Amino acid sequence: MDLTALNKIATAMVAPGKGILAADESSGTIKKRFDAIDTQSTEDNRRDYREMLFRTDTAMREHVSGVILFDETIRQKAADGTALVKLIEDAGSIPGIKVDKGAHPLAGAPGEKITEGLDGLRDRLNEYYKLGARFAKWRAVIDIAGDEIPSGYCISANVHALARYAALCQEANIVPIVEPEVLMDGGHDIDRCYDVTEFTLKSLFDELYAQDVALEGAILKPNMVISGKKCATRASVDEVAEMTVRVLRASVPAALPGIVFLSGGQSDTEATAHLNAMNAEYKDKMPWAVSFSYGRALQAAPLKAWGGKAENVAAAQAAFAHRAKMNSLAQLGDWSEGLESAG
Repeated sequence: MDLTALNKIATAMVAPGKGILAADESSGTIKKRFDAIDTQSTEDNRRDYREMLFRTDTAMREHVSGVILFDETIRQKAADGTALVKLIEDAGSIPGIKVDKGAHPLAGAPGEKITEGLDGLRDRLNEYYKLGARFAKWRAVIDIAGDEIPSGYCISANVHALARYAALCQEANIVPIVEPEVLMDGGHDIDRCYDVTEFTLKSLFDELYAQDVALEGAILKPNMVISGKKCATRASVDEVAEMTVRVLRASVPAALPGIVFLSGGQSDTEATAHLNAMNAEYKDKMPWAVSFSYGRALQAAPLKAWGGKAENVAAAQAAFAHRAKMNSLAQLGDWSEGLESAG
């Protein structure tokens, strides 16, 4: 493990004004998104869509530090024969790769899940490094349902797997993004989200320490502390920012170079507003760079504008560039709602 090289990459992933584009949708997930725009999910269409994003020069060069890819995408070439990885590198961004195999039912814990994919991971990481990946991502899913879910067993199993994955990444000189996502699907309030998030993060860092993962060469991708979608009383932007920063300061060691939030079902502007509030109000109280690693919150607008039609590429790229700029401003704490229409 070359910790100096890992730290250099991790630091670049959270450079000022930049964040990560999560373009690692599985075949099933991207099919659902293509279905919504009445576009067939063929290999060529998936390539064309992602190539369109990676060729959005302003967004990629100025606002995107890295791109998380799916296994299919890291191996694909653009229509002109250029490897998609090279398009990302030429734009000054860092290629990354999703390596988990998805969440599956956790034995002995009805209603809870464990992320699989550790079998054969060492060999896959070595191959991905040769293909150009310099960071990876593994997502654990923590649901909130009543008083009994999540169980300590579920959290323990998932953070153990995250730490095993992270150790294997660093062995391969790949920066691990560890993603323990507390879902916002239920009716829980923001206080319940805080408690579960705090327990999950503290458990995660205990396990990372136990497995000798060097925090200086890793990135955290957590949920924000936020009310469940079905909660009758939704927390305000200021409440989300304050409670999220509070849980991070209570749970995350300062050695970590950066934190990149997932958007987790929030609307485009919600995800941007929450990130901005954290950086505008609390930047001087946080020892890490705090940025974004968004999928839908960066892609929903360009996907709709594109609609699977070549004649819409320019409009889709403009939509992607706008969302990337808005989140770049939020990473700096300089975003305002008025800038949304101004773009």
